[in-house]
Amino acid sequence: MATMKSPPPPLSYRDAGVDIDAGASLVERIKPAAKSTMRPGVMGGLGGFGGLFKLAATNYRDPILVSSTDGVGTKLKLAIELNQHATIGIDLVAMCVNDVLVQGAEPLFFLDYFATGTLDVATAASVIEGIAEGCRQANCALLGGETAEMPDMYAAKHYDLAGFTVGVVEAARLIDGSRIAPGDAILGLASSGVHSNGYSLVRKILARSGMPLVHDLDGRSLGEALMVPTRIYVRSLLAALAQFEIHGLAHITGGGITDNLPRILPADTLAEIDLTAWQLPRIFKWLRANGPVENSEMLRTFNCGIGMLVIVQRADADTVAALLGDLGETVYRVGTIKAGRQSERVVYKGQLV
Repeated sequence: MATMKSPPPPLSYRDAGVDIDAGASLVERIKPAAKSTMRPGVMGGLGGFGGLFKLAATNYRDPILVSSTDGVGTKLKLAIELNQHATIGIDLVAMCVNDVLVQGAEPLFFLDYFATGTLDVATAASVIEGIAEGCRQANCALLGGETAEMPDMYAAKHYDLAGFTVGVVEAARLIDGSRIAPGDAILGLASSGVHSNGYSLVRKILARSGMPLVHDLDGRSLGEALMVPTRIYVRSLLAALAQFEIHGLAHITGGGITDNLPRILPADTLAEIDLTAWQLPRIFKWLRANGPVENSEMLRTFNCGIGMLVIVQRADADTVAALLGDLGETVYRVGTIKAGRQSERVVYKGQLV
C-alpha cells in the first residue's frame, strides 16, 4: 500500500531570501540621516510611495529643472574589499550633483537605489548615512529611495548603487557653453583624488602591480588614497555663479579633460591646456608608474588632479579664482579658449609632472 507524502510546509518571502523586517529596520535607522538633509520645499518624510517637493518654495521666477543619474562604478569593489562603506555614498551624490551644477543648477533633492543579494542592515545604513552626508554638502534633500533585496543576483556581501538628482536654474542663468569665446580663461578646481571614474583601470593596475592595499603611500595606505570621496563643488560654485558671469563649467569624470571639456565648447573654438599649471597628485603618479599608463591615456581616463573646469572672461579670472579660494577650493589657471576648428578640441602644452 503506497504511503502518502505529507504536503511541503508553506513558504514565506523570508524562505526565498528576502527579509522584509530587515528592510523596515533599515528605514527606521536611516530616518535621522534623511531628516538632517531637509531643506525648504520638502513635503512629508520617508516612507511614502513618492517623494514630494514644492518647487514654488524655491522662489525661482522662470525655473528650468535639470536632472541627472549616475553610479560609482567599480569603486564599489574596493569599498567591499576594504569593508569601508561610510564614504561611497558621498561619491554617489557627488557624481550626480556636480553634473547638474555645470548647467548652473542648484540641486534640490536626491534619491538613491541600493540593491543587494542579502540585506545587511549595518552596511546599508553606513552607505545611506554617507549619502546623507553628501546631500548635506550639496545642500539638497535626501527625499527617498529604494532598497532592493534580490537573492541570487549578487555575490555575498556585494551591493550596487545608483543615484538620481533634480536641480533648478533660472532660464536666463542656464549655462550651456554658448557664451564661451576666444580669450576666455580656464580655471581648474583641484580634485580630492581619483573621484569615481577609471576604477576598472585602477583595479587592473592593482592586479598587475601585486601591491597590497595596505601599502604606505605618503603616510596613508594605498586603499585609503583610492577611497577618498569625490569632491562636491556645489556650495562654492553656486556662490561664484551668484556674483560672476560664468561662461562654462565641465565636470571632469570618465573621459578626463580630453573628452569632457569639448562637450561644452562652441563650434570653431578649442581649449589650450597648460599641463605645467598644476602638479599631478601622488596617487595618479603611482597609477601612471605601476600601469604603466601613458600620459595621453591618463588624461582621457582620470581627472589627473582637476575635478572641475570653470571658464570665465579673462578680466574676471583672478577675482573668480580668489573667491573660490576663499571658499575652500584649490584653484589653478590652467588654460585659454582659442579660435579654431580641428579634430582635437583640447590641445595640451607641456607635460604632466
